[in-house]
Amino acid sequence: MATSYLLLSPSPLKNLPKTHPFPTHPRTPSPTHKPNRLSFCQSKKNNSDLADAPDRLISAICYFYPFFDGIQYGKYVITQFTPFQLIIQPLIPAIRAFKSFPFNGFLVFLTLYFVVVRNPNFSRFVRFNTMQAIVLDVLLIFPDLLERTFNPKSGFGLDLLMSLDSTVFLFLLISLIYGSSSCAFGQVPRLPIVAEAAERQVP
Repeated sequence: MATSYLLLSPSPLKNLPKTHPFPTHPRTPSPTHKPNRLSFCQSKKNNSDLADAPDRLISAICYFYPFFDGIQYGKYVITQFTPFQLIIQPLIPAIRAFKSFPFNGFLVFLTLYFVVVRNPNFSRFVRFNTMQAIVLDVLLIFPDLLERTFNPKSGFGLDLLMSLDSTVFLFLLISLIYGSSSCAFGQVPRLPIVAEAAERQVP
């Protein structure tokens, strides 16, 4: 009797809910999930291409301003070493035009600061590099004051002055090459001391 009842009654296994042996919903990535290398490289590439060609050109040109304004500090180096003469030779017409009027440096300073740095229409890339060039030019006040105050004519004082002027000129030349080349490739150059002062002025 019991055997016939079990055969006639529906199987209890048929009433169980059917479950798929594998979950069909998509897996939620864990918090420690790391993006693949391709997406990381694409994101990095997009960040490096934020500065377009006009911004790079304007930023690169701005670094010529402090170099032209402080070209007189290279009078000892340029006259003694031929490679520096070859570097300066193509820039002589532009340097003469810059030095043709005594207030050109001040006018360029006002133009760069109020027309470029304080103008939100320019990108931060342009304004930051322009401000770095301005700060670098402002720092030229200190060697100028030392030269006007002491101005030795011979002896150890003259040797010290020649070393100071040559150091200032080389720093300006390196800043020009480093700043302009970095801007040309869309990278942000950071000059020692100058970069921190420029960041405080550029919101």
